[in-house]
Amino acid sequence: MAGQPLLAVLTLREVWRRARRRLRTGPLHRWRFAGGRAGKLLVVPPSLRHGDPMIAEAIYAGRFFFAGQLLEPGRTSIFQAPLPSEAYAAELHGFDWLRHHAEAGDALAVQNARTLVDDWIRQKGGTLADPAFEPAVAARRMIAWLSHADMLLADADAGFHKRFLRSLSSQARYLRSVAQEAPEGTPRLQVRTALAFVSLCLPAASGRIKIAARHLAEELDRQVFPDGGHISRDPGAPVAILADLIPLRQTYLRQGQALPRGLYSAIDRMLPAVRFFRHSDGSLALFNGSGASDIHLMTVLLRYDETLGEPITHARQSGYHRLAAGSSVIVADTGCPPPALVSRNAHAGTLGFELSCEANRIVVNCGRPLTADAEWRRLSRSTAAHSTVTLDDRSSSHFARSESLDRFLGTPLVPGPTEVLSSELGDPVRGFEATHNGYERQSGLLHRRQVSLAEDGWTVDGHDSFQRSATVRTGSDAGKATARFHLHPSVSVEVIGDGVRLAVRGQRWLFRADARVEIEDSIFFADAGGARRTLQLAVPFDAYDPAGIAWCFEREA
Repeated sequence: MAGQPLLAVLTLREVWRRARRRLRTGPLHRWRFAGGRAGKLLVVPPSLRHGDPMIAEAIYAGRFFFAGQLLEPGRTSIFQAPLPSEAYAAELHGFDWLRHHAEAGDALAVQNARTLVDDWIRQKGGTLADPAFEPAVAARRMIAWLSHADMLLADADAGFHKRFLRSLSSQARYLRSVAQEAPEGTPRLQVRTALAFVSLCLPAASGRIKIAARHLAEELDRQVFPDGGHISRDPGAPVAILADLIPLRQTYLRQGQALPRGLYSAIDRMLPAVRFFRHSDGSLALFNGSGASDIHLMTVLLRYDETLGEPITHARQSGYHRLAAGSSVIVADTGCPPPALVSRNAHAGTLGFELSCEANRIVVNCGRPLTADAEWRRLSRSTAAHSTVTLDDRSSSHFARSESLDRFLGTPLVPGPTEVLSSELGDPVRGFEATHNGYERQSGLLHRRQVSLAEDGWTVDGHDSFQRSATVRTGSDAGKATARFHLHPSVSVEVIGDGVRLAVRGQRWLFRADARVEIEDSIFFADAGGARRTLQLAVPFDAYDPAGIAWCFEREA
């Protein structure tokens, strides 16, 4: 397998990272994190994340629903119960769910939140090998505790007050020790963000505040592209990062501290990126790990966007195109997969696109599942789960085929497209043309796609074809290619004459192609209520026919 050398390198790096972390948290060093003075809380950061009181009620009733799975531990502490998956453990121990109790705001919800935090302190306070102390999980927990400290400490007895602040101080010391051992990408950025919060909220020397600010600035410079996208190429990453950085900026200002270099710049770049990836219904495009959108959070974030201009059409560093005309929006992936070290959630959807019009999603990708089911996760990341072209039912990027490696490495992408050439079509047409080499190694073919959007937004024209590589001459002269167009579950389908009519809430669109159109089953994973059945339009064609296929979506009056 072409990816074996890369997987070997990634495995060795992960073994070494875990060994370093184990050394830092072993018996010889653990004493550094225990005990200590409780200190005091200097400031409570604001939180931009909204909650749902109904979820707080469910938690009070003993129903803990995280990562798409329900656990009812009964009389057993939820923090002692066997957990169904690592994703479940991360959500439980990350404590982001405290926002639901804060939203409820009544005495019962507040007391339940305090009881659960106190239970965690008693159960998990000294178990550093536990999943609760994965660096990113510990970082999420510290930010959540600090952001909701006013709720947790209001009317709390002196004993809880002391245990809470002592645990915060102990976790802060631990997090500073393992920060450099956090996995690359958003986990390490979350750790640096949490430590910046801690330096402001708990008593610390001015030197520690400056060190935390410098480390955060360095991580932002490494991870946030000039166009505002994230190195993981996940459209949802800027939203999650901004939900922490904007409150952090406010906390720096409230404490009269100098802002970390580049914090303002990173925020100002990422806010327009959020608008770039938004469809006309307010949700995010589904690429590279993006799932169900938190539209309320995005609405809150965009109130801080002072640019207010039209989003750019080509995010060059992130590798995406956006076409907008009339009421229609197209977002397309025209970039290479992210680096292997930050590709744990990346998808093999090169040259995939999505189409929305007014408040309706029409063409989509399948998106990320809510559950941690390995098979669904692998299916959602495949090329066939995206509105692009597959060759011989293979993905343009590949994944490790070992469950043990999946668990150990988080399933990074291994050899896929190493070059994507793209250009914008000239006026008056809004569109792009792009070519990727993801199939070059096995078949000696390059996939070329052209997409354009009419000035009134009522017509989308496309063309897909394969061309022989000038450098690789392998493969036969027969290859089955299939252009796939996944439809949102709200779209109904009717075959008429030589085309297919799509109807969705007051709109009708006609799809035509110069090849046979097949209607097949599909799954839409990125729904807040869980996976939903839907349909896809599939257009098979001969990959070695240089003419390729032309296709068109046309809105009917």
